[in-house]
Amino acid sequence: MKLYYSPGACSLSPHIALLEAGLPYDLVKVDLRAKTLENGDDYLKINPKGQVPALGLPSGEIVTEGPVIVQMIADQARDKGLAPARDSGERYKLLEWLNFITSELHKNFGPMFSPVLADDAKAFFKDRVMGKFKYIDSQLAGRDYLMGSQFTVADGYLFTILTWAERMKFDLSGMPNLVAYKTRVAARPKVQEALTKEGLMKAG
Repeated sequence: MKLYYSPGACSLSPHIALLEAGLPYDLVKVDLRAKTLENGDDYLKINPKGQVPALGLPSGEIVTEGPVIVQMIADQARDKGLAPARDSGERYKLLEWLNFITSELHKNFGPMFSPVLADDAKAFFKDRVMGKFKYIDSQLAGRDYLMGSQFTVADGYLFTILTWAERMKFDLSGMPNLVAYKTRVAARPKVQEALTKEGLMKAG
């Protein structure tokens, strides 16, 4: 498999998943502004959406959208417990978390990365995200991870978002469960390995 990624982008989530799953893969770096690969090839020919992540399968098929990719990875390494069994009640809970992270956190972060958006507009999106973080903090009470005691692909995704919050100097000190959670996930050897391979150890 080939993971098309950009350092520190949302592609960090499937990168963590691949390492936690113990699956073989190649990393292919993408310049998101130029839409090119390191060798100069046109990334849009691989993924017309022009975004990361994209996962190239041995069949030649390309799969996009992080929440889909991480489930595909988890289902190829079921013994690792990265996702509950398909069609189980717990699997739908995982889907709930993946959808919440992608729609309520990920999409609200997007405008804050914009170089042209006014500061007051960015403050609006930051307030929205902080409200979502407070909800997650409440849900993490008494839990090691989002689904309980077991690390899942949803945790790799949330951790990726939390590295963005750190980069943007969000003050999460009033959310002790979330702060402890981020430290716990960051300490996982495979998470450290993903951060190292992407040159992001300071973000961890």
